Amino acid sequence: MAKKSSNQKSNEPVIENRKARHLYTITDTLECGIKLLGTEIKSVRSGQVSLAEGYVKASEDPLSLTLHSIHIAEYPPAGPHRQHEPTRTRVLLAHRREIRKWAVASRSRGCTIVPLKMYFVDGRAKLLVGLGTGKKAPDKRQDLKAKEAKRDIERALKRR
Repeated sequence: MAKKSSNQKSNEPVIENRKARHLYTITDTLECGIKLLGTEIKSVRSGQVSLAEGYVKASEDPLSLTLHSIHIAEYPPAGPHRQHEPTRTRVLLAHRREIRKWAVASRSRGCTIVPLKMYFVDGRAKLLVGLGTGKKAPDKRQDLKAKEAKRDIERALKRR
């Protein structure tokens, strides 16, 4: 079977957690795989995912990255007996050295690992997670002012 050409646009969704970049200053990112059930992957392909309230825990004693509080809706065509639990804990797949590095980084005060984006690469679901530190109210205001100034500049250039 021939491979799909890489320049074709796929119709699979990209689910973003826009709130995360507002609440946290993201210092580092990591792309990792996610272990999903059959009904979960079908729901993800239809875009029925909420990343906003999710977080990631990295532990060293059993070396693992786990995803918590992500809501993946049930897939109705699967029937009532083959459904998954919408907010179950899911395992993230990454290299051992990366998991160790992120576990050490997340132990520091004020740092947390947040899911930023879920997308597909070669038919497999990937999750982009970021190491973030919480923003204070003045930081959020400065970011909004900078965003608004950039928007005003773009409008002025567009009118010219």
